[in-house]
Amino acid sequence: MSDNLVDKGVLKSFVPPSALNAENFQELAGKAVVEELSAGKVIFKPGDTDRKTIYLIEGEVELTAGSGDKTVLKSGSDLSKHPIANQQPRKHQAVAKVPSRITRIDSDLLDILLTWDQLSGIEVDEITVSEDEDGEEDGGDWMTRILQSKAFLQVPPANIQAMFMRIQEVPVSANETIIKQGDDGDFYYIIKTGKCKVTRPSKTGAELVLANLCDGDAFGEEALLSEAKRNANIIMTTDGTLMRLSKEDFNELLKEPMLSWVTNEEADELVGAGAVWIDVRLDSEFKNNGIPGSINIPLFMLRMKADSLDADKHYILYCDTGRRSSAGAFLLSERGLQTSCLQGGLQGRGE
Repeated sequence: MSDNLVDKGVLKSFVPPSALNAENFQELAGKAVVEELSAGKVIFKPGDTDRKTIYLIEGEVELTAGSGDKTVLKSGSDLSKHPIANQQPRKHQAVAKVPSRITRIDSDLLDILLTWDQLSGIEVDEITVSEDEDGEEDGGDWMTRILQSKAFLQVPPANIQAMFMRIQEVPVSANETIIKQGDDGDFYYIIKTGKCKVTRPSKTGAELVLANLCDGDAFGEEALLSEAKRNANIIMTTDGTLMRLSKEDFNELLKEPMLSWVTNEEADELVGAGAVWIDVRLDSEFKNNGIPGSINIPLFMLRMKADSLDADKHYILYCDTGRRSSAGAFLLSERGLQTSCLQGGLQGRGE
């Protein structure tokens, strides 16, 4: 095996790495190594679970299905822009037909980068608070306002009780940085009192204010959902008090109860009864192997499209592995929509 990294121009031609932003693409490019194969070299066999996304850079690969049918994948073709028979466990045997070059990318790394990339709009979810005619908040203290939000409608009462028992109260000061872009996600926050701003540096280095938050607003779930780093800064503009929940408690008490996982059989049965498939991958991925009859709403567009979805419908979200779809399902559940995730994603569907 060569120690040479894949040419970035070549890597940029592959789907979905081509859609990553510059920072995440560089992260991936730094780990994509060229592997030289002699003719006859087995790349993978049926039943293998290697958690690798493999692309053909140069040469030809013969794929043999369980039925015995053979196909040949050639470099430079439209099909070679996509991963080679990318199901886990593997459904095909892949063998280099001629001397060839491939790259094996860690599937979890690629999936996390894609999820982070598409969730990187704003590190915040504003909880809707009703207002009276004078614009005053109607709902009493912060706990009441939280309980009235759509985000908590699907959380079991016992979990809400546990959340209020485990949540920590933290006094904060004006100009204090609560979340720093690039840091690991550690807490989910709710503003009890005070105001803060969501910022990012612009290309010129100036501070760009993305949003302003106040009592009852929540933030910080993005990095927890995507298992990635913070994608914005949160800075207090006044003194105040924050309530924070650890990543572990957030996952146990809020995230998991709001997610419903379904098997292939359960999903097909639900669709037969009127449920709708949503593919949260990129358009280029969807066109390659989307489930027939599904609609494509990439993860980064879900916030904008949520209001156009039918609140009376049941939506089943899918991606390759389940990571992006679970993040999407959480975001839609926060908005009161009935959602499920395909367990194991397309890699486990066997189509």
